Amino acid sequence: MRLFYEPTAMLFLGKYNDLTITRNTDQGLYLEDPQGEEVLLPNRYVTDDMQPDDRIRVFVYNDSEDRPVATTEKPHALRDEFAYLEAVDVNSKGAFLDMGLTKDLLVPFSEQLTPMERGKKYLVFIYLDRVSSRLIASPRLNRFVDNERLTIVEGDEVDLIIWERTDLGFNVIVNEFHKGLIFESDVFKNISVGDRMKGYVKKIREENKLDITLEKIGVERFEPLIQRIVDALNKNNGFLPLHDDSSPEEISKGLGMSKRNFKKSIGNLWKKGVIQFEEGGIRLK
Repeated sequence: MRLFYEPTAMLFLGKYNDLTITRNTDQGLYLEDPQGEEVLLPNRYVTDDMQPDDRIRVFVYNDSEDRPVATTEKPHALRDEFAYLEAVDVNSKGAFLDMGLTKDLLVPFSEQLTPMERGKKYLVFIYLDRVSSRLIASPRLNRFVDNERLTIVEGDEVDLIIWERTDLGFNVIVNEFHKGLIFESDVFKNISVGDRMKGYVKKIREENKLDITLEKIGVERFEPLIQRIVDALNKNNGFLPLHDDSSPEEISKGLGMSKRNFKKSIGNLWKKGVIQFEEGGIRLK
């Protein structure tokens, strides 16, 4: 079950904070939250338009000495989020991932599934370590997904992050919270680890296992597929060399859909008088 930790201070480490400028020092501006907790915005992030009593949005994290510090830099991801990040250094403390900030994000050796290598990208979860109160990342993603308390139902459109390839297809993270599976038979386009895309809940199986598809569920799914065929016909002078006897691989490569959906879609187009069947393919009337 996914649990979160927040220190007693009201500054939200690893997230954006809306803070008020209270005073100027040689080191930079001090910002304050509504509870009076202060944090430094170093001079390198201070701009001429920042004035006392202004309320500004900053990202707060720990500096190299583990002190809370504010920045106007935009991180690639926030705390309690999944992110696909590149390892830019490996040393005696662990691997360090490029988070888009001056300070890189630590993945301790104890969190690594296999030794991380500089230059490679990894899908990780960013969280606040309750022992050190520091932001760290972990590729042990099963700890941070929760299928016990489902927040979705069959047919829902969901946000996906491609997690890993398996013998069955691709494991995916669903709505930044659940784990799902796209079966190989439901993959009709090139996808890679770290990709983000829309998907649909195809089926909820025993133990809340989620089957995910990249195509809409139900009758309405054929509308965008039908349009895809018509668009392809228009781009190819009104003819496509695809038909009922074409292989699933040919259809997937040409249109990015399953043979079953292709046959149903061209059946609808034929009934509406939009296409005609010819030897070797289909043609716009």
